[in-house]
Amino acid sequence: MKLLLLSSSRAANSAYLAPNLALIGQHLAGVKKVLFIPYAAVSISYDAYQQMVQQAFDAIGIEVDSIHLHQNPRLAVAQAEAIVVGGGNTFVLLHQLYQEGLMNEIRAQVANNVPYLGWSAGSNIAGLSIRTTNDMPIVEPESFTALNLLPCQLNPHYSDYKPEGFHGETRDMRLNEFMLLNPDTPIVALPEGTALLRQADELSYQGNVDGYLFIGGSKTAILPGAELSAFLQL
Repeated sequence: MKLLLLSSSRAANSAYLAPNLALIGQHLAGVKKVLFIPYAAVSISYDAYQQMVQQAFDAIGIEVDSIHLHQNPRLAVAQAEAIVVGGGNTFVLLHQLYQEGLMNEIRAQVANNVPYLGWSAGSNIAGLSIRTTNDMPIVEPESFTALNLLPCQLNPHYSDYKPEGFHGETRDMRLNEFMLLNPDTPIVALPEGTALLRQADELSYQGNVDGYLFIGGSKTAILPGAELSAFLQL
């Protein structure tokens, strides 16, 4: 199993996907064409989204095909050299994957060693469920159950910033609510510019800043380069 799960498509004021292009290139080594899934897009067209990703992937010499151009999405997944799932709204993404009957197809391909790359919503759906996404449920998917490519919850775009005068819940407060009801389920929080990399039975945290593990009511820092393979045995 080959997974690269990015927190975000940008970090600070970077160009699109630029902070992780070297890592993406390594992850997709030997791949000439990827199948892009743009279903998380809401405010831009699938064509425009494909073009954005292609412009970024030009730097690593990889062609970006898009599933929305295929009459048979299941066949497109079954024939893909690699699967790339972009960010946007996680609920919309998962809803469309269920509508198209692609959940099992994607799981089967990833289990067959087809590389999977996701960012933001595309990373969210790689965990157990989407119950720790930051997104608003603007549609109702068939289920909150996600791809279960990792036995944990994910929280991309993690930040616990609280503006002065803000009286709503912080991210930590929201994740703590999840922990209270699900004390044995780990949540891996990924700040901007960070990622999780899975290669077979090895899982590591990638980035230059700490990530965080939330489990059993506790929050623990995950150091850059940390080995997290023990999570795969949960």
